[in-house]
Amino acid sequence: MVKILICCLGGFSSSAMSVKMSNEIKEKGYEDKISIDFQPFALSHDVMNQYDVVMCCPHLKFEISTFMKKYGDIETPLYLLPPKMYGSMNVEDVYEDALDIVEGFKETKMNPFHFPNEDNVMRIKRICSYRKSVQ
Repeated sequence: MVKILICCLGGFSSSAMSVKMSNEIKEKGYEDKISIDFQPFALSHDVMNQYDVVMCCPHLKFEISTFMKKYGDIETPLYLLPPKMYGSMNVEDVYEDALDIVEGFKETKMNPFHFPNEDNVMRIKRICSYRKSVQ
């Protein structure tokens, strides 16, 4: 099971996304594959070690560098969701990206994590998982 924490600045949009995703997880019978929670980003440090990946709203782009300076080495990968993907949040795509982020982080320890050629989240146009976008 992949445990994902979705974060936004105040917890409002991540709360809505978490509810949408949780409903989709139940509808598709994925309860044994994926779990989703939400948290305001400023409060996430104390709980992030309970998750496999922390997926952040795109507007947290500027908050992440301050967060990393404050907390130093973080053992959980942080990932900025592409804007279009955050808007649609398809459970299969989020699940595929989460698996790939966890594996990529194990290899690179890059935090925040990004896929090849996606270091600037605001330029990413994909709406699906990275895996699907490069096929």
